[in-house]
Amino acid sequence: MIHSPAQRRPSPIRIALTGANGGYGRTLLDQLRRLPDMTAAQLVDPDVDGVRRMLLELGIDAELITTVTDAADTASAVESGRIAVVADADQVSWAHVDVLVEATGRIDAGFAYADAAIEAGAHVVMVSKEVETVAGVALSARARAKGVRYLPGDGDQPANLLRLVDWVLATGFDIVALGKSGEYDLVLVPATGIVNQNGVEQHAPALAGLLERGDDLRATLDARAAAVAGLKRAAAADSCEMNVVSLYSGATADVEAMHYPVVRPDELADVYATRADGGVLGSTGVVDVFSMLRLPGEASFAGGVFAIVRTGDDVTWDILRGKGHVVSRDGRYACIYWPYHFMGIETPLTIAAAVDGTASTPEPRQHTVLAARAATDLAAGTPFRVEGHHHEISGVAPVIVAPDAGEIAPYYLLSGARLRTDVAAGDLVRFADLDGVAAAAAAAYRSGLALGA
Repeated sequence: MIHSPAQRRPSPIRIALTGANGGYGRTLLDQLRRLPDMTAAQLVDPDVDGVRRMLLELGIDAELITTVTDAADTASAVESGRIAVVADADQVSWAHVDVLVEATGRIDAGFAYADAAIEAGAHVVMVSKEVETVAGVALSARARAKGVRYLPGDGDQPANLLRLVDWVLATGFDIVALGKSGEYDLVLVPATGIVNQNGVEQHAPALAGLLERGDDLRATLDARAAAVAGLKRAAAADSCEMNVVSLYSGATADVEAMHYPVVRPDELADVYATRADGGVLGSTGVVDVFSMLRLPGEASFAGGVFAIVRTGDDVTWDILRGKGHVVSRDGRYACIYWPYHFMGIETPLTIAAAVDGTASTPEPRQHTVLAARAATDLAAGTPFRVEGHHHEISGVAPVIVAPDAGEIAPYYLLSGARLRTDVAAGDLVRFADLDGVAAAAAAAYRSGLALGA
């Protein structure tokens, strides 16, 4: 058996993890048990009993787990080599944090934790993409001024896609499009005509005859979309993640709600070609999301990431096509992809990069805004709340648009706010329409926007 390397540091990196009692937190904590040079020192979550149960399920000795009552109690626990289970921000001992992994997914709390960590001189690994879309530019700038690092966390699609982009650009390619597959595949059983998306089934017999792209790609894509029209394929989380990628890469959205074509992976280089070359793109250098269509037993894209590049020499790309690489029919485009995102399992890579200063992630800028477009007429007084697994807000749809002078309200700043005025269906929600916006996060957004592109 080949094992992980021995401890590389004289003392382990002390990690504070917020939003600890979640799926992301669990995957990270499980992986940290394999890494002797990192330790989960402070686990922050209001559900302290849930955190404790999870640690016991992961095989952590009960004597090593301490539920604390204040910051001094936390400091004592960390100094004695125990894990401090922390209910709220007041109980965090920032002097005992080397890296904060922020995973609350909540704008107000997540921003406050990241801001406090930077002020205390701790590095920040940002997993809460919701916070990133609003305050990532400002937090990154503040971290740079304080001499610490602020990085998106490996294991979620934005950081993975940015790593792929770094590789693609370093090899000399021009990028036409970049993106990810949706979180859940469309799995078709041809014999029954049933398509399953994460347990939700729809009768879609037409899909059985649409497994091949045919000679008219756009007609095939339209027919596939019609066949699964009853399924909700777009998610706010997808738009959020692609907005984060935009901040770091400068990519924009070809259409504000993204295309979401229903695609087999071997078609990606044809689909994400320009319209002149038979694809769906009206512009290049864009982000997008596709819905993967597959059969039972076929490998999933697993919410993985891709980049579409322009090719070169025909013979070179015929050789690569012969080795199974995804090349468009006309040979002009190729798809380079990583079919995975392993959540917290990958995040130790970012933690190490934050401490060692080895990350190559560029400084973010507000190249686009994740905004909220009213899905129906909304009356003054309407409250907004983030709900569900995909952190969506009822009554509005997430869209990726060009930044303005700061009048458009970022989608996740609607959380906890309510409308001051009526907003008509189809209109963007603006700051002037809202009461109760989280003031600190809003100020950070405006600060980041002022840095320009």
